[in-house]
Amino acid sequence: MKHCLCILCLLGTWFQVPAQKVLKLNLEQAIEIANDSSLSAYRYQNQYLSGYWAYRTYKANRLPSLTLNMTPAQYNRNIIQRYDSESNKDVYREQQSFNAYGQLAIKQNFDLTGGTFYINTDLEYLRNFGETHNTQYSSVPVRIGYSQDLVGYNPFKWDRKIEPLKYEKVRKQFIYNMESVSESVVNYFFTLAMAQAEYQLALDNVASTDTLYRIGKERHKIAMISRADLLTLQLDVVNAQNTLQNAQMSVKRASFSLASFLNLDKNTEIDLELPGLPLRMEISADVALIKAKENNPTLLAQRQNVLEAEQAVDRTKKESRFNAKINASIGFNQVADKLGDAYRNPLQQDMVSISVSVPLIDWGVAKGKHNMARNDLNVIRSTAQQEELSLEEEVVMTVNDFNVQRNLIASAQEALDLAQLAYEQTRQRFIIGKADVNSLTLSLNRQQEAQKNYISALQNYWLSYYKIRKLTLFDFATGLSLANKLNQKIISLK
Repeated sequence: MKHCLCILCLLGTWFQVPAQKVLKLNLEQAIEIANDSSLSAYRYQNQYLSGYWAYRTYKANRLPSLTLNMTPAQYNRNIIQRYDSESNKDVYREQQSFNAYGQLAIKQNFDLTGGTFYINTDLEYLRNFGETHNTQYSSVPVRIGYSQDLVGYNPFKWDRKIEPLKYEKVRKQFIYNMESVSESVVNYFFTLAMAQAEYQLALDNVASTDTLYRIGKERHKIAMISRADLLTLQLDVVNAQNTLQNAQMSVKRASFSLASFLNLDKNTEIDLELPGLPLRMEISADVALIKAKENNPTLLAQRQNVLEAEQAVDRTKKESRFNAKINASIGFNQVADKLGDAYRNPLQQDMVSISVSVPLIDWGVAKGKHNMARNDLNVIRSTAQQEELSLEEEVVMTVNDFNVQRNLIASAQEALDLAQLAYEQTRQRFIIGKADVNSLTLSLNRQQEAQKNYISALQNYWLSYYKIRKLTLFDFATGLSLANKLNQKIISLK
C-alpha cells in the first residue's frame, strides 16, 4: 500500500526489551498507521470498493452488450397430437427430432426515451426421424429492431440522475470514514497520553512522599511536627503506592487499546510523544459551511433519498395509467435443406407489435401507492432540510470551539509550568520547615490537575481539528480538498 514504506521505517524504530517491544510514536505517525493498517480502515476500504463496482456496473449497463444464446443440442422422442386432414380428425403420432439453436445479439439501451435498440442474427438446425426423414436450416442473417414503452416509466432517465450521485456519495463517505478513523486515533492516543502522564506523576509522587516521610520522621523525633502530621505523611506514602499501581494498570489498558486499533502486536509498549503548541490558524465558519455543503456525504445521501423518492412518485404515477409498448423490427430470413442455401436469397422479415395494458378496476391500489410515494417524498424532503440545519449547527459550533482551543492550550501550558514551579518551591519550603503538610498536598493536587488540563486541551484541539476535516472534507491547514489528496489512495484500491 501507499504508506507501507513509511510504516516500515516507523517499525524500524522499535527496540527489543525482555518480552516487549517499544515503539516511539507521535500523533501524526499514529494516524498514518491507522489509515493504512487498522481493521477499521480495511473495512471502510472494502465498503468503498463495493460502491465503486456498483457504479462500474451501472456504466457498463449503458454500453452495448453482446450476448450469445445457444441450445447446442435438443433431442425429443414423444407421442404428439396431430390433425389428419384426410380423415378429418386428431390422431396421435410418434415423433423423433433433433434440433440446435444459436443467436448472437447486440443490445443498446437508449436513456432519453427508455427504449432498447437491438441487432441479432439466428441460426436453427432441425432434423426429423421416423417414417419421414428431413433436415432443415432456418436462418435470420440480420434483424434490427427497437422496443419502447410509449407512456410508461423510464428507469434509465432516473439512473442517470441517481447512480453518479450514489458513487460520489460513496467516494466522499470513504474519505469521511477515514477522517473518523483519525478522530478515533486522537481519542486513543490522548487516553494513553493521559495515563502515561498520570503514571509518571505517580512515580514522582512515590519518590517524593517517601523522601518527605523520612524527613518527617526525623522532625517528629525532635518535635518539629506533630504526630498527626507524621501520620498524614505516612498515609501519603501508602496512597502514592496505590495510585502508582492503578496508574500502571491504566497505562496497560490504554496501550493495549491503541495497539489493537492500530492493528499492532498487542505486546507492543508505546512511548508517546505529545504534540507541541500548534500553529495559529483561524477557520472561517462561513467557508467551513460552504465546504460542508459541497462535500459532506450526509447531505449527498439526503439528495439521493430525495431523488429516489421522486423516482418512486414518477413510477407509481405512470403505473396507475394505461401502458402501451411497441416493438418493431426488420430483417431477413430463409429456410433450406442445406446450410449454404439458408443464406441465399433471404426473404424480408418485418414485425411490428403494439401491446396495451389498461387497468380497469384495481380498487384504488395504484392510487394508494402513488399517494404513499408522494407522502414519503414530503417526509424525506423535510428530513433533508432538518439534516442540513443540524449539519450547519454542528459545523459552526465545532469551528467556534476550534478557534479558541489554541489559546486554551497556551493557557493550560502556562498553568502547568506555574503549578510545577509552585509545587517544587512548596516542597523545598516543606523540607526546610517553612510549609506545612496541607500546603504541600494542595500544591501537588494543583500540579496533577494542571497536567490533566494541558493534555485535555491538546486532545480537544486535535479532536476539533479532525472533526472539522471530517465534516467539510477539507484541510484548512494546507487549503486542499481531502478528496483531491486521497484520489491517489482511492485509485490504488481499485
